[in-house]
Amino acid sequence: MPAYLAPRGSLAHFGWLAHGLCHQRAYGIRCGRTRPESNISAAGLVSAAGRSGADSSATGSGAADTSRADTNRADTNRTGTNRTGTNQAHRVPRTRIMTDRLPRDLPLDAHMHTDLSHDSDVPIDVYAAGALERGIAEIAITDHVDFEPGAPAYAYSTFADRERMVRDAAERWGPQGVQIRFGVELTYDRAWESDIRTHLARHAYDFTIGSVHNTLASPYRRARIEAFIAGRTLAEIVAPSFDEVAAAARSGLFDAIGHIDWVKRFVYPHVLPAAFEAAPELYEPILEALVESGTALEINTSGLRYPIGVSLPHPAVVDRFHELGGRAVTVGSDAHRADQANWGLDQGYAIAVNAGFSELTFRRGPGAARVAVAIPGA
Repeated sequence: MPAYLAPRGSLAHFGWLAHGLCHQRAYGIRCGRTRPESNISAAGLVSAAGRSGADSSATGSGAADTSRADTNRADTNRTGTNRTGTNQAHRVPRTRIMTDRLPRDLPLDAHMHTDLSHDSDVPIDVYAAGALERGIAEIAITDHVDFEPGAPAYAYSTFADRERMVRDAAERWGPQGVQIRFGVELTYDRAWESDIRTHLARHAYDFTIGSVHNTLASPYRRARIEAFIAGRTLAEIVAPSFDEVAAAARSGLFDAIGHIDWVKRFVYPHVLPAAFEAAPELYEPILEALVESGTALEINTSGLRYPIGVSLPHPAVVDRFHELGGRAVTVGSDAHRADQANWGLDQGYAIAVNAGFSELTFRRGPGAARVAVAIPGA
């Protein structure tokens, strides 16, 4: 039995987790998960007093779209330096739980970003070479497409450029054993739903992820987060994000909905993951919408490498999704850097198996039927 499928609580399972959490001093971390010192209540809420902001990625992942003009406009923030315009000195340290969580011999990583996303710097061949080395049989390139003018990478790359890059790489790497699919991560907002529908009607992708990210007016941006959280309940804090995620799930536009509780990265450390775990009822509308529409739930492993130290969503949510009748899940590393490729993917697979899933759901071509990808050992 693969170590990542060992029963929860077993010695093999704890050994596997410890191996993933306690390794490289090069990243400046100790064994176990680290987070800034704070006063934590039983519900997991942290006092905002003295806090400066959530994770330093609070600009969100909303990226370029080409649906309006399909022109390749330059983006002055391509380096990703201080995109919010806030004072860097006031940020919570960007500590990531980066260790050796690089799995081997798994069939699919369904969420990866190349240098055609505004917040990534990775050439596609780097991902392909890494997948070949680690035995990851198939990857989906899901570069960002955003629909809000003025977003950090609005119109960052054209559909034609993105498709050409992926199709060319697929021809190079397919014969070597790595299948590469042309996917996309579209930023969802109800204000832009008609534009999203138009874009998808005109542009054919192998696989589509719909995700909620920070808009320009988002309350989760660093300059606004403390004032927004103050005096609000958790339900009120997450509502702007969770309501949009539920709407994305109901829309039926996407193959999968990405990182459904992405917001917990941006409210941290003001609100800790424990608060989300203590409020499962907040997830019900999202999960019910996913089940009703047949849209897949993504198990996004990026949270495992950030200070929150948990997947997006956490395992209990995936368990509940299965209980409600959900039968479609995907797993993705949401890599934006070379050292993030496939990171924590085996733990994502384990979460799926422990929830009752024996296969992932994926699409391999425009208009093609969804396919089942068997989880090894499940």
